[in-house]
Amino acid sequence: MIPEEVLQFAKERGARMVDFKFVDLPGSWQHFSVPVRELKEDIFVEGVPFDGSSIRGFQTINESDMLIIPDPDTAIMDPFTTIPTLSLICNIAHPGPLGIKRPYSRDPRYIASKAEEYLRSSGIADTSYFGPEAEFYIFDNVRYNSTDNIQYVEIDSDEAHWNSSRNSTPNLGHRMRVKEGYFPVAPNDTLQDIRSEMVLLLEEIGVPVETHHHEVGAAGQAEIDMRFNTLVKIADSLMLYKYVTKNVARKHGKTVTFMPKPVFGDNGSGMHTHQSLWKDEKPLFYDCQGYASISQLARYYIGGLLTHAPALLAIAAPTTNSYKRLVPGFEAPINLVFSKGNRSAAVRIPLTENPAAKRVEFRPPDPAANPYLLFSAMLMAGLDGIRREIEPSDHGYGPVDRDLYHLSEVEMREIRSVPGSLDEVMNALEDDHAFLLEGDVFTTDVLEHYIEFKRAQADEMRLRPVPIEFTLYYDI
Repeated sequence: MIPEEVLQFAKERGARMVDFKFVDLPGSWQHFSVPVRELKEDIFVEGVPFDGSSIRGFQTINESDMLIIPDPDTAIMDPFTTIPTLSLICNIAHPGPLGIKRPYSRDPRYIASKAEEYLRSSGIADTSYFGPEAEFYIFDNVRYNSTDNIQYVEIDSDEAHWNSSRNSTPNLGHRMRVKEGYFPVAPNDTLQDIRSEMVLLLEEIGVPVETHHHEVGAAGQAEIDMRFNTLVKIADSLMLYKYVTKNVARKHGKTVTFMPKPVFGDNGSGMHTHQSLWKDEKPLFYDCQGYASISQLARYYIGGLLTHAPALLAIAAPTTNSYKRLVPGFEAPINLVFSKGNRSAAVRIPLTENPAAKRVEFRPPDPAANPYLLFSAMLMAGLDGIRREIEPSDHGYGPVDRDLYHLSEVEMREIRSVPGSLDEVMNALEDDHAFLLEGDVFTTDVLEHYIEFKRAQADEMRLRPVPIEFTLYYDI
């Protein structure tokens, strides 16, 4: 749409409010609203002022004046407001003298747009496609607290095995056994209609969906797979995905979490991300003669992903909780190798002979990641691999076509794995970030603030005793 069409769209649908949504540095949507009479064409150029000092990762209070610049292509009617509300995703800018505005370096959406421009300027390709598979849990209840004298969390899912002996309400059995949520039908799967409602609503607001299903986690784990799209558009879609799933669940008296590891002893939630490069509408990752039918260009791209994986994880798996999912010995993609059709490898090449569908899948990311930063960082790592011709086989990254979960101890010593904590990946990002600075896509300022923010989270976790410590140590 163009601004004039957005105004007409709002009028035709009876919008009475306009909601401006934008993303903070950690990756959560923020918003504020104005009456629809304030929506004029010049807003899409001049922007709307707001206080940037109250947004995580943005400005200090002495330099807090910021602008949101709505993107007219993102106009939809918000599906959850009682008052008809037009929703617009926005970019962030600095106000300047004489009305001159400059994009805000810490705006994740701006970083993503720069990554797309850098790809085009490289001459390697003109389009990058991403297809994230974001997993999440749908719980019936969650209680948590963390104060000086209280540390606890309690979650509940009616589907979970721990409710098989519940007495407080009628108990009809058919609970999910641990790690057996993939793919029992009803009555074990109680969430079919809720997932379908999420899918239909996503499609209604312009986010095409390919499939949905119950995931392995027995306590209500789910997955809805969106159709792939270009970098900024798929990041926008992932923000809508989180918004829709959380609010549909709330409507049904349930709650959605994208925490990577909310349930002990059952599967964590990942966000395996498929990616490919195209030029002049032709796929660049296919070669019928290559290993798993991938091109040498794709191998170099994989080499970049695996070489920079420790640093990438600072953005791809950005919470302390992420490293309760990425642990050895469980169904987690910690092994820094590539392989065809092998879900135990960090990089999987899906088995397809369709050139247009040939892609690589990077499996360590989780849905706590800021999608704009994540997709941009993976693209930059892959392009660095292409630019430097990093052949993964020359660096011990495979291919490995065996089940990595059943290798011997000696064999496993030959395979590198991802770092094991948020502190370690932040160290890796500090040591290895030059590839992100190419083309001024990321800036030193962004990375410094990001690392500072994440280290503060790691400190919060490190300082607090947790309940299991009382079980282990209280009586020593």
